[in-house]
Amino acid sequence: MTTVEVTTAVDDEELAAFLAPRDDVVREAPPTGPPDDLRFGLDAGPFRRYERRVRVRAAADGRHEVTQTTEFVLGIGFWSFLFLPLIRRATRRPGGASPWWAPPQVLDAQAGASLASLASLSLIGGYLGTLITQTLTYAADEFDVGERAQSDTFAAVRIGVFLAMAVAAWADRNGRRRALLWCAGAGIVATSLGALAPNMVVLGGTQLVARGLSTALALLIVVVVAEEMPAGSRAYGVSLLTMTAGLGAGNVLWLLPLVELDERAWRILYIVPLLFLPLVRITAPLLPESRRFVRRHATARFAGHGGRLALLAGSALALAAFSSPASQLQNEYLREDFGFSAAQITAFTILTITPGGLGIVLGGRLADVRGKRLIGGIGVAGGTIFTALMYLTDSPPLLWAASAVGSIIGGLAVPALSVYGPELFPTSLRTKANVAITALGVSGSVVGLLIAGRLAERWSLGPGVAALAVGPAIVVLLLLPRYPETAHRELEELNPEDALGMPGAGGIL
Repeated sequence: MTTVEVTTAVDDEELAAFLAPRDDVVREAPPTGPPDDLRFGLDAGPFRRYERRVRVRAAADGRHEVTQTTEFVLGIGFWSFLFLPLIRRATRRPGGASPWWAPPQVLDAQAGASLASLASLSLIGGYLGTLITQTLTYAADEFDVGERAQSDTFAAVRIGVFLAMAVAAWADRNGRRRALLWCAGAGIVATSLGALAPNMVVLGGTQLVARGLSTALALLIVVVVAEEMPAGSRAYGVSLLTMTAGLGAGNVLWLLPLVELDERAWRILYIVPLLFLPLVRITAPLLPESRRFVRRHATARFAGHGGRLALLAGSALALAAFSSPASQLQNEYLREDFGFSAAQITAFTILTITPGGLGIVLGGRLADVRGKRLIGGIGVAGGTIFTALMYLTDSPPLLWAASAVGSIIGGLAVPALSVYGPELFPTSLRTKANVAITALGVSGSVVGLLIAGRLAERWSLGPGVAALAVGPAIVVLLLLPRYPETAHRELEELNPEDALGMPGAGGIL
């Protein structure tokens, strides 16, 4: 139990703020008790227990002495240590506007518990999904293969999306929770087998399975966020989980200098995920099943949703054709064109990508408050321009600056666009539709990687990657005229068949 008590002298206007129910980090129930000793209980918020008591006494000069005592127990498990200092500080003051770090719309207890559990799984998924991107160039040195073999391996690993499709179909029939836990556990085991790979083909095969499972894990996480979060905080939830996935990916970067110990030392990073297995076990009893899955819903068909599917899948393809080569061939670019060592690559990636967290957090809040189309368009356009500039420059200072600015602006688009897939499809199609979108995105990744590899042989790697920026440019042109605005709209409004409990057309495009 955490107790926060503050005593202060206030005037009539300030007193009224203390006596009003809060609606910022918590939504309080109407008060009970006499006017000089009010008690406020919990209406909604990420707490297992909550009460605020306000005692008032007359003070000098017509002022009032207020003693406010707030007692609470957070319901967000492992992640309480991050939010406890922020919530303690917020509860010292009377209620007001939601602080910048809090969701724009208050979460209830189950949404808070779900978000915390998903954050733990997102941490694992971030590591699994980043590992081969950061280590393949070193595995290629041991196996004595070049840039084309690396591009081909990255492309082959994308076939794992078919495994994700199977998981998605199962999850839409049987529930999100078990699929999430199995993807995390099996993905860890499959990844660890890469440490035993005797050649590039076997490493690619283990990663095909591991990436398929980590792809399904990432998709299911976003689906459950959309199903559990309130309408005014879905992008916020995605931004928070993107940050925890980034923390998992960051663990790969912190360990990356180990690869210079020996030509085979990259294998150490494939053993590390086994340390995440206890986290899966701890998370399992804390993760609830999605309420929208448990709630009675219609068995819908894709008929009537073709416009949505084509728009989102085409956008995913165009974006991935640029973003995948830009991210997955970056280490090779830094090594070959600028002569970076593993330690320098780690420093570059951490120092230029970490500021992107600011863009992700800001993008989540702005997307929920200002609208997802506008924020998504700014993020895609700005991120693409600066990333392309990074691949076209031969100036080290401009390389660093373009990467950092691109990560910040590009981060705006992540929560704004990521939540569209789960929002625009009914519960019985939600996971399958998003895997189909991802599959087109994977196709874009494959196409982009293959083109980048061949353009690198004809020109050089930098111009070869930058030329693919035409894909995101197309998405920017589609965003405002074709994408619907989903901020502050419930999923049942966006998908009428869920609201009616029967199949329906439900198209909003």
